[in-house]
Amino acid sequence: MQLINGTEIATQVIEECKRDIAALAAAGKVPGLAVVLVGDDPASRAYVRSKDRKCKELGLHSVKLELPATTTQDELLQVVRDLNNDPAIHGILVQSPPPKHIDEAAIVRAIDPAKDVDGFHPINVAKLAIEDSSGFVPCTPLGCQRLLIAAGVETSGANVVVVGRSMIVGKPMAMLLMAKGKGGDATVTVAHSRTKDLAAICQRADIIIAAIGRPEFITAEHVREGAVVIDVGINRVEAPGTEKGYKLVGDVKFDEVAPKCRAITPVPGGVGPMTIAMLMSNTIKACRQASA
Repeated sequence: MQLINGTEIATQVIEECKRDIAALAAAGKVPGLAVVLVGDDPASRAYVRSKDRKCKELGLHSVKLELPATTTQDELLQVVRDLNNDPAIHGILVQSPPPKHIDEAAIVRAIDPAKDVDGFHPINVAKLAIEDSSGFVPCTPLGCQRLLIAAGVETSGANVVVVGRSMIVGKPMAMLLMAKGKGGDATVTVAHSRTKDLAAICQRADIIIAAIGRPEFITAEHVREGAVVIDVGINRVEAPGTEKGYKLVGDVKFDEVAPKCRAITPVPGGVGPMTIAMLMSNTIKACRQASA
């Protein structure tokens, strides 16, 4: 069984980013990323902090805007418009989820598609669907695809089951895997909470992408011998007696599933590190395209 080391592969992506940043610097360009956080959700705050830290480590221009939970829709839209008009900013990310009074879809649509490094704007979703490489792909599915390529997992002709249909992971993941070329050309089934006899469907898969957001939902009964499993989930579950009182687990029951797998990602240390690495990569791409 091969353990797919996301931390190691993310480091390779970051090294590529460093080379790209040096090439842009030689041309007088510095990629800029703005991350906007509304409210004080602890998990969101931790994500924003790690993104800001990685930007600074790479020498990117980083803007971190922390707005109070009382920020109105109009105020947030104005922040987005100001960033759209700032030539030093190439990527804009509004941390999800915002407070309940904010219309997140409207905020996403307000971001300039050329600066939408999260890949959620309808124009970028459409570009992914029509295989237009100038668009931006959401960072987590892009990271999953990179993990498969780096681990030497052949997707061409493979039967893949994506468990989960969110716009953040499931749907873009399916489109990426169906696209022509490296890391694509797969036959994809998208399963979800209403899917009948999920275990039987997953049993036919050469590759399972688990992104359903339920701790340890995928068990040995879902996985055939020799399958590859990419676990996108990151769930905090109680662990009495441990120092923190909780532990992080994926959407896959790792100890039960791993022995059956040809390759599997751990949680933590699998998909997680790839998401920030691909965000850096998308920001560099945005800078390069803005400069073209």
